[in-house]
Amino acid sequence: MSEPQRTRTGGRASRRAIRSAPNHLMLPGLKRNLPLCEPMDDEQIEKMDNASMDILEEVGVVFRDDIALADWRAAGADVRGETVHLDRGLVRELIKTIPSDFTYHARNPNNNVRLGGKHSIFVPMTGAPYLRDLDDVRRNPTLDDLAMFHKLSHMSPAMHSSAHHIVEPYDHAISQRHLRITYSSMKYSDKTFMGMTTSAKNAEDVMDMCAILFGDEFMETHPVTTGNCNGNSPLVWDETMLGAMRAFSKRNQPVLCSPFVLGGANTPASVVPTVAQLNAEALSALAYTQVIRRGTPAIYGHYLSSVSMKSGAPMAGTPEISLMNFMIGQMARFYDVPWRTSNTLGGSKTFDAQAGYESATTLSAVMHAGANYIWHSAGWNEAGMHCSVAKFIVDAEQCAMAYRMAEGPRWDDFDEGLAAIRDVGPGGHYLGHEHTQENFQRAFFMPEMLDNNSIEQWQAEGGIEITERALNFARKQLREYQEPHLDQAKNEELLEYIARREREIPAAEALNTEY
Repeated sequence: MSEPQRTRTGGRASRRAIRSAPNHLMLPGLKRNLPLCEPMDDEQIEKMDNASMDILEEVGVVFRDDIALADWRAAGADVRGETVHLDRGLVRELIKTIPSDFTYHARNPNNNVRLGGKHSIFVPMTGAPYLRDLDDVRRNPTLDDLAMFHKLSHMSPAMHSSAHHIVEPYDHAISQRHLRITYSSMKYSDKTFMGMTTSAKNAEDVMDMCAILFGDEFMETHPVTTGNCNGNSPLVWDETMLGAMRAFSKRNQPVLCSPFVLGGANTPASVVPTVAQLNAEALSALAYTQVIRRGTPAIYGHYLSSVSMKSGAPMAGTPEISLMNFMIGQMARFYDVPWRTSNTLGGSKTFDAQAGYESATTLSAVMHAGANYIWHSAGWNEAGMHCSVAKFIVDAEQCAMAYRMAEGPRWDDFDEGLAAIRDVGPGGHYLGHEHTQENFQRAFFMPEMLDNNSIEQWQAEGGIEITERALNFARKQLREYQEPHLDQAKNEELLEYIARREREIPAAEALNTEY
């Protein structure tokens, strides 16, 4: 992990105490150095590409939006009613203008992160209508609960973003939530964050708030936030998502072009043709971002779930989801665009073994698939219906462990380690050796949430299981939290903007409808 600057004073014991002290600094963006898992050969990649292009040309994609249809006509597409038939040459020409990598700029420049190629970031979950709180009680969230998760995101080294509505703040009007959610993301963390895309106007409000925080001119050349636009599989993009996509892309801000896959329900009940459909859907949206503005950053996205043929319920952690992640990673690299996936997903109703197995399976696949924007990386359970504080803490640590693995083996102290072998010799031990004393913290990841003590020691310390251990840790984190400084003038301007926009939304509408 990244460490603050330290002075070498006070002797070895002092230095070891410093190395063992809590460290909330964000890890730099991950640069992966592990081989990728790529199940398709070159011929199969070409076959997948051709199949997706055939879908775009022959079946077409519905764009339920008059502005998008007019844009496509002007771009030379074959538009028949609401169905757009996209020539593969046009699609290839458009997606070539998407940057293969870019840098997110946070309000704290130390937290800027690069995305694309070998560069990846972890982002917490979003969208939970319930939470399991600090007492592990499942209930409706509030704006204070959202702030709590933004604080925990800020203090979790492996989380590179504060996301946006990690949980839905039910104590605030639906049509105005996007304002308070965006402000909470900005205020309680100085990492990059996500912007709400629940309507075109909401997305424009987010862009206005980003302009207050970063400046209009800065945004013209610097990505500062991320929008997510979900497709309606199979093969439909609606007015809400396309309007939000325009709001972000016109301002040079990246969007995740994310088909929403429920394998077997809105895609074929087979892995390979499902990926062909998803690929066509993602390409149609990626291409449209470049119709809106050539060169604007965009991210090949998706949400993957398979559906139980017994109940129709979405499933997490299945082998087919892993295979699809591997294949989608190959297709994104084939088109040379960054890509997004979902991480640490679980369907369990509590933080139990099922949640752990499903999340670990997904995390491992995601890392070996080479994903760039790794979303839903902390807290997701019950198929996204709740965000668990305990799971959030453990997931974040699991991401830190995956980060360490994905960095690959370190060779920088190879000679020193070999020298230690000569020093210790046969039958000795390394615990007191200087090389061990200097390297114990970085040599082997030492998780705080996973108990590896003997059963006697565990029982002597109260027999605390992982959920309680994680909740205790979360309480400690929140006691230690220090709010990152936000320029007072910008803070006041943001609050004035929120107050004005809340006055402009009719009160009755604010209580009941989306805006």
